[in-house]
Amino acid sequence: MHIMEGFLPPAHALGWSAASLPFVIWGLRSLQRSVQAQPEQRMLLGVSAAFAFLLSALKLPSVTGSCSHPTGVGLGAMLFGPAAMVPIALVVLLFQALLLAHGGLTTLGANLFSMGIVGPLVSYAVFRLARGVGLGRSGAVFLAACLGDLATYLCTSVQLAWAFPDPVGGVAASLLKFGGIFALTQIPLAISEGLLTVLVVNAMARFNAAELQGLSLFARRGVQA
Repeated sequence: MHIMEGFLPPAHALGWSAASLPFVIWGLRSLQRSVQAQPEQRMLLGVSAAFAFLLSALKLPSVTGSCSHPTGVGLGAMLFGPAAMVPIALVVLLFQALLLAHGGLTTLGANLFSMGIVGPLVSYAVFRLARGVGLGRSGAVFLAACLGDLATYLCTSVQLAWAFPDPVGGVAASLLKFGGIFALTQIPLAISEGLLTVLVVNAMARFNAAELQGLSLFARRGVQA
């Protein structure tokens, strides 16, 4: 994730931006509906955005042209759904590119697709599935945040492999190389993000139980662990 400025070929950079645009429109509409229906949830939206910004700013060099770090998008995806996290991730990535030189403007579409679209979708789906089969809240939150993080990096590995196929083995061989290098740092980071997200959700359940119960995924089985 956070592929650096100018690293992708122009055609790939434009392609990922075009692929991300419909999701941005979808996310803006979803976010507008959520705020209009439950204006009291604005504080939790702010917490979700701050959580994503802080975690995804903690970068650890992994491979030329990219880096490993937590993503933080799983929390917001579980609270508000994956659509709401697309515009939030867009703002987070834009600020990081402009203020921290983390990522870039030409690679914004690619970074958004991996962290703001794929990651939240996987986190949301895993959380729903885990709760649906009866897994406790803490276990479901851990799996959702952890697997959403790993999905982001799998997507980034695909993006880089597609842009820079191996001269001999092609995209598949390149994917194995990028994925293998990322795995060294990303697996422990994903586990750490899962544990941290559990702590944050448990704190919310303790001090903001009413707000959590107003959210559909948490209201279904309550906010009990």
